[in-house]
Amino acid sequence: KNADKTIVFGVNEEELTIKDQIISAASCTTNCLAPVANVLHKNFEIEKGFMTTIHAFTSDQRILDNSHKDPRRARSASQSIIPTSTGASKAIGEIIPSLKGKLEGIAMRVPTPNVSLIELVFCTKKDLNIEKINSAFEDFSKKNKVIEITKEKLVSIDFNHNPASSIIDSSLTSVIGKNMGKISAWYDNEWGFSNRMCDIAEYLHKIS
Repeated sequence: KNADKTIVFGVNEEELTIKDQIISAASCTTNCLAPVANVLHKNFEIEKGFMTTIHAFTSDQRILDNSHKDPRRARSASQSIIPTSTGASKAIGEIIPSLKGKLEGIAMRVPTPNVSLIELVFCTKKDLNIEKINSAFEDFSKKNKVIEITKEKLVSIDFNHNPASSIIDSSLTSVIGKNMGKISAWYDNEWGFSNRMCDIAEYLHKIS
């Protein structure tokens, strides 16, 4: 909180200056969502969207039913699907100002130890189809390491220790009509985020 800048590497790191003292690297989910939203917004102009993160459990949860300010997070992490809040969708407004107030979201904490998945349902100004969406991500992935794309029918454990912020599962991309789509992106919520923190540190060294 109260950072001079909130940075998602691969999206807005060029906003960093040597005058910035307190820098937030956002969250693992924001680091997955922001590059995805950025590509979609630049290519199709997002009007609104809703994100669900199917998220591995974390140390903020309880191993056994216990006390917690969030009654649902107080429940045993290894035994339930736990609906809870995520700040990722609202944080997007700090990183991509033109999307402020246009995205909402929820987290579903699940009993897996690592690797998560975002599902972003969105409406756009420009017409879209599955091929256009996947092509936009393929083009971006050739220029920037934060996004990868897979065409294989994989599951969460296959992305363990993957350094990318977002791995687009192109087989799960779908469209209804001309202006409503859904994109799915995997992320190692520990390792991918750690890589982006290192990228920010390297970038700061570069500009200093």
